[in-house]
Amino acid sequence: MSPSPPSEARKFAYAFGITLAITLIIYLLRGFGILTFFPGGVIYLLILLSIGTGLVYGIQKTRRF
Repeated sequence: MSPSPPSEARKFAYAFGITLAITLIIYLLRGFGILTFFPGGVIYLLILLSIGTGLVYGIQKTRRF
């Protein structure tokens, strides 16, 4: 018996986790002075992307169908 493919909510959960992790890592490394070449706009876009994927995940998780 093969495992079933992940549901829509699980896909968005993975996307949210990955974008949040990348955002935090880049933010921390930029703060420590290791990745100084990233402009503030890139960090801002990553934060907005994390918030957006989190909202979509929350909406998908609460759907009944």
